[in-house]
Amino acid sequence: MVDVNPASRRPGAAAVLNIGEVLALLCTDFPSVTASKIRFYEEKGLIAPQRTPAGYRQFRDSDVERLRFVLALQRDHYLPLKVIGEYLESIDRGHTPANLPAGVSIAPRMVSGELARELKSRTRRLTPAELRSESGASAELYETMLSYGLLELHEGSFDDHALKVAQACTALAVHGLEPRHLRPFQAAADREFGLVERAVGPLASKRDGTSAMRAAEAAREIAELCLGLHSALVHARIEQMEAP
Repeated sequence: MVDVNPASRRPGAAAVLNIGEVLALLCTDFPSVTASKIRFYEEKGLIAPQRTPAGYRQFRDSDVERLRFVLALQRDHYLPLKVIGEYLESIDRGHTPANLPAGVSIAPRMVSGELARELKSRTRRLTPAELRSESGASAELYETMLSYGLLELHEGSFDDHALKVAQACTALAVHGLEPRHLRPFQAAADREFGLVERAVGPLASKRDGTSAMRAAEAAREIAELCLGLHSALVHARIEQMEAP
């Protein structure tokens, strides 16, 4: 086992962690992280821990923060690993990646303090009152979103996905679009998920952790492509509105 006891390290030496200790640091903010997932990220080139002569992985603080960055972008912004990898390549060259999601500000190979604080807040569940307060939804709009299936309570609380739905519905209500008008979005999401599920079905059916992660990653990539297609088709129609 790698020694990480500060009292036993020489002054100024960087902390070196084994994979179990890395998991212990990350599991509070990211309960789903596993050793297999970390090894999968290494396989994809997103992290590059050092190795001992015996082949054991050695992680430093920068590797842990890099993992936080990857895990957060996957969980909170639903980005496929290909896109996250492009961000990391830009960071490794000393650049600030273009088109980073709002609120994400990083230094090379590290997560900013602001993002670290945001990550901790993401782990909480929201009560109905908190959801309404943070989304700005009225009591009537909240009840309507529930009745039309746009929001769904899980053990009396909501997750971050529900908050984003509520925020979008609240903003759309300003333009006269009520939850009853938005039901096609739920139906379209269900159909799209069905397509994604069928596409990754053969991989998801394999009974090992790595295959499950590959299936989830393939699903993210397909979903991202579907969203891009949807956006392109809608914007093409909008452009036609400006045509003479």
